[in-house]
Amino acid sequence: MVWLIGSKGMLASEIAAQLNQHNIQWIGSDREVDITDKVAVEAFVQQNFSSASLQWIINCAAYTAVDKAEDDHAVAQKLNADALINICTAAKKYGARLIHFSTDYVFDGTSSVPYIETDSANPQSVYGCTKLQGEQNIVGLLPEHYIIRTAWLYGRNGANFVSTMLRLMNEKDSLKVVNDQRGSPTYAVDLAKAVLRIIQFDNHRYGVYHYSNEGNITWYDFACEIYRQGKRMGLIKKDCSVEPCTSSEFPQKAHRPSFSLLNKQKIKETFSLSIPQWNESLSSYLKGVTLNAQF
Repeated sequence: MVWLIGSKGMLASEIAAQLNQHNIQWIGSDREVDITDKVAVEAFVQQNFSSASLQWIINCAAYTAVDKAEDDHAVAQKLNADALINICTAAKKYGARLIHFSTDYVFDGTSSVPYIETDSANPQSVYGCTKLQGEQNIVGLLPEHYIIRTAWLYGRNGANFVSTMLRLMNEKDSLKVVNDQRGSPTYAVDLAKAVLRIIQFDNHRYGVYHYSNEGNITWYDFACEIYRQGKRMGLIKKDCSVEPCTSSEFPQKAHRPSFSLLNKQKIKETFSLSIPQWNESLSSYLKGVTLNAQF
């Protein structure tokens, strides 16, 4: 049995679909269970799981408003870091393994080669600091964990860069998109399939892993491909010029890593994973999009 935390979110909804497809029983919780409250976590687990039935906890809950976190440190700290103490305590008591998601923001973005799992963390934002503290809490409390760092996540259930670009490209004659931040997108469906693979393998190869789609692009490159594919599929109904710009032209409260590429060799070898190219996954996503439903 799986406890899926943050079950109404973009990634969790795709994980739920994978669990259903493979007949894995799960119980979800969202904001109705305050994971920052130890008593609430214990009460939920006691009410929904017998002592032997809780095998996996998948935590998709997070404070992800990167800029807002700069002024909301206490709330981000509670959800991204302190809550993991409660979740790990429950996992330990019931003998469950934990799958938790972290971020490229734990790094400072100054590398020139894709980050590996053992590279030194040096977060430059409140969001990154609180996510790193969450990782550290897990490592200190629960050996049976899989921490998956990911980047540039998008998917079908919720606002994201792709849906925003599609909307703006249908509204505006021109767009400027930053061309000095480099990484690779992550399609939520692909990440959800990787999670299922970890559960199926159940090989106890615990630790930190990196996952994103394959590729090496900038946000501008991403936007250009969204426009190209969106036009071809009839999702963009007008012409729109996409122009590159620098991050300094769009100042934001929280620092963005200029380099977010993650080395995925470890997760690919450990779980025999084949990871799709970013543009192939974008195509898969866009095929499921309708103008009315998505944006």
